[in-house]
Amino acid sequence: MRHAGPVINQPEHAPASVECVVLDPFLESGATGFDGIRLAQVPFVPGVRLYLAEDAIVLRARLEAQVGGALQQPFWADAWVGGQVLARYIVDHPDVVAGRRVLDVASGSGLIAIAAAMAGAAAVTANEIDPYALAAIALNARANGVAVEVRRGDLLDGDGDDAEVVLAGDVFYSESMSERMLGFLERAAARGARVLVGDPGRPHLPHGRLKVVSSYQVSRVGAIEDAEITRADVLTPVL
Repeated sequence: MRHAGPVINQPEHAPASVECVVLDPFLESGATGFDGIRLAQVPFVPGVRLYLAEDAIVLRARLEAQVGGALQQPFWADAWVGGQVLARYIVDHPDVVAGRRVLDVASGSGLIAIAAAMAGAAAVTANEIDPYALAAIALNARANGVAVEVRRGDLLDGDGDDAEVVLAGDVFYSESMSERMLGFLERAAARGARVLVGDPGRPHLPHGRLKVVSSYQVSRVGAIEDAEITRADVLTPVL
């Protein structure tokens, strides 16, 4: 679904604006670069561009200097392998999302949400808890000319509400995150949602509770630390 820009959904507990001040200049300018971030083609997903960090460590240091405090790793500034593979799967199989309500949980850069919107989803929501990620999703949706609703908050104790398709890319990177995310995904699947996960074999991937839907051969398509990854899978919960 093409649109002039993103829609931002703010829960009652959210601040007045979910955009971060240090990223605000992007929202009103047509800039293709800002403080170590550049608009670039996603290697494994033709037709999608994202604002990505030239060096995520340097970017984090710059942002921390601007806000005067510690920040979490800017996961939103990289196109992670699992996310790229799931986005590519959506592009290759648009019927999965076409005409349906889609939720991209732990969206990061918004790559998967953007791919779903491009593939004809009726409505797309990108969920994140990091306000920097929310700003990045808004920027990236605008750069690709699609409509994405941005929702802030932790959704993992629920089941995805009314989303007909629930998507998650590269979310099994820690034990605590893996446990909560898997419970969320299984509840969404149990109520009838189509649930798909993109993962390149992260250490906390729950192999016995997910089955492979499709596999992709990849080569140097993600973050620097993922340079040696050669395969990534699209999976779904085993119910």
